[in-house]
Amino acid sequence: MMDVRRMQVLRAVITSGSVTAAAAHLGYTPSAISQQIAALEKETGTTLLERVGRGVRPTEAGLLLTRYTAVISEHLAEAETALADLRAGREGRLAVRYFASVGPTLLAPALARVRRDHPAVAIGPRLTDPDDAVAEVHRGDADLALVVRPPADAPRQGLHVVHLLDDPYRAVLPAGHPLAPRRVLDLADLAGEPWVRSEPPGPCLAPVTDACAAAGFSPDFAATSQDYATAQGFVAAELGVSLVPRLGLSTRHPGVAVRRVRHPEPVRAIHAVIRTGSLRQPVLRTLLDAFRQAAEAGGAASEAGGRAAPPGPSSD
Repeated sequence: MMDVRRMQVLRAVITSGSVTAAAAHLGYTPSAISQQIAALEKETGTTLLERVGRGVRPTEAGLLLTRYTAVISEHLAEAETALADLRAGREGRLAVRYFASVGPTLLAPALARVRRDHPAVAIGPRLTDPDDAVAEVHRGDADLALVVRPPADAPRQGLHVVHLLDDPYRAVLPAGHPLAPRRVLDLADLAGEPWVRSEPPGPCLAPVTDACAAAGFSPDFAATSQDYATAQGFVAAELGVSLVPRLGLSTRHPGVAVRRVRHPEPVRAIHAVIRTGSLRQPVLRTLLDAFRQAAEAGGAASEAGGRAAPPGPSSD
């Protein structure tokens, strides 16, 4: 394979008219220039320059190679510029994988900020099963995955895990429930209630069942749901009570009351999984920072929406 740098030396000799002029332009000695040309002639198996008096002139092969060198040099310059833009976050693509409940309150505002700060970057969010999402990051098909339970062997896979936020669960009760006037509930207060399961089995349901076990009971699921909106509808219809993470309560059903729980308070931890070394990318750093801002804003809005209690006695 021909050496591109030697091809550029040849082009410098031909365009400047002499080995001496090319050496002065490139910062080499004339001897070094001659050595580069000789090596290139050995690579190509043909003569590229002919001596004419004290100077040189290109052969037909030398002129041919110089024309291609001009094209290659132009593409190299474009590649260097594109790479610099990519490193600086001025262009590129960002593939993000996420799970449903973080879409409205966490992902959407974060991507809006990335689009504002890096308008030339194409953003591709896709709703994906968390296990598949991590595999895509590992393969290089995605740049970032939002997950609740990161892989335990992430470092061995060349992955880096960034903790973004802890998302506490809230009790969701029918608006007329006897416990609704209370602002804070002990989890054990819900032990005898029928329950609405707001999650399929997996990492988001585990904090609920684990917390209930710590409180001394196992929830009796009378109805099951695959999403938080439907779970709230079931609760409003008085099919049972539920626990829903705070980020899943961005839209409230008018027929439910949302209250804090304690002893214990279930919490799910949300993480970003990226490839090791990706934190050097400005776009990803912006996105991670935007996730944290969105989490703070979404949490504040959720808490504000849950402060009002129905009329009646209030106690902790």
